[in-house]
Amino acid sequence: MLFKDISVLGEDFSVARAMDVRTDGARIAGVGGSGSIGAAAVGERIIDGHGKLLMPAFYNAHTHAPMTLMRGYGENLPLSDWLEKIFSFEDRLTGEDCYRATQLAMAESFAHGVVSSSDQYFFCEDIVRAASESGAKMNASRGLSYFGDSLDLTGFRPYGESRKLFYDYHNTSDGRIRVDIGLHAEYTATPGLIEAVAGLSRETGAPVHAHVSETQGEHEECKKRNSGRTPVRVLADGGVFDNGGLAAHCVWIEEEDADILKEKGVMAVSCPVSNMKLASGIAHVPLMLSKGLGVALGTDGAASNNSLNFFEEIKMLSLSAKIRFGDPTLITPAQALFAATRAGALAQGRPDCGFVKEGFRADLIVIDLLSPSLGPVFELANNLVFSASSRDILMTVSDGRVVYESGAFPTVDVERAVAETTRARARILKEIPAGHS
Repeated sequence: MLFKDISVLGEDFSVARAMDVRTDGARIAGVGGSGSIGAAAVGERIIDGHGKLLMPAFYNAHTHAPMTLMRGYGENLPLSDWLEKIFSFEDRLTGEDCYRATQLAMAESFAHGVVSSSDQYFFCEDIVRAASESGAKMNASRGLSYFGDSLDLTGFRPYGESRKLFYDYHNTSDGRIRVDIGLHAEYTATPGLIEAVAGLSRETGAPVHAHVSETQGEHEECKKRNSGRTPVRVLADGGVFDNGGLAAHCVWIEEEDADILKEKGVMAVSCPVSNMKLASGIAHVPLMLSKGLGVALGTDGAASNNSLNFFEEIKMLSLSAKIRFGDPTLITPAQALFAATRAGALAQGRPDCGFVKEGFRADLIVIDLLSPSLGPVFELANNLVFSASSRDILMTVSDGRVVYESGAFPTVDVERAVAETTRARARILKEIPAGHS
């Protein structure tokens, strides 16, 4: 494709105008001023860039794709009660349910400009199949938890599934599919499981994706059980983060925790909308950034958000910090956009993603600059963070492939995905005992 005479969002989030950008297969083949990268080849699609912006696509660094099936289920509950209700529903899921729900999640993600997701769930082979078929990128991880007294790995099926997932799918689909090692959280793990996860990370070289200090109760109870050690310290001491990883939420981490995560090469992932909806709190992102800790952005699952709307997350990342600390200067537009793009790509181990740059993967969003919600423009980064919405997205491109354009989803049968998830929802609700639904 050749994007002709289009505005381009640069690495510093300034805007270059009247640019040409060419994609060749999965990569960006050229970026330059109008006419500088050559004329269109025979049969090459030309995108008229007048009144349009080309920017890097978004990378959702923490989510649970099949939870689109639970959107709107378990509302207005504290996290502990919400989890109990959700777990009862999840106990009845099938692999086919997760496949269809992931198809729905991929379509929704594309409409919101998201091309890659760091996912933690189960039935991961079905999730990966849906993501791969859609043209999306995904870092898949099988979430592990254990509550027993002793752990026999030979009989612990989820551990075997996690290991098999890595060896079967890591770096498949031309690198679009990557596999991380999943640990649900410190509070759902025994010392034996923590040791096993650290060992699997060492064996595979894969980073670990874990929920960390999402709630104050989780954080403080961990300290009581572990002689004052926080969840970050417990996991780090257990070797979980020796290959880096993703620490999702980080709402209640302490200053020393931020230092540990930075030292270990772990990326913190803020999920502001989910954290506010479940009243978990507002992460101290300014502290993390001041420590030099990388911060990416995630939606969490659609059951606790309840959408995969990344422009909403970007805006809330900035606004939540301003209101928590009473300081309107906190989280600049550039910082928020970096978290949604380049930081997310780096969190997923994708160093050739996250910028509109020659040689990088062609993960792109086309924005309608003539939208009434985006004008007039004093500084476009400000408008993208505080004024833009997914309605302004004209096209989403993943690895050079158009996956969303003007309301159409060329790679996902959305109608069937909606129908199948609706049927699955009805079946599962009938299976849940009275008083638990």
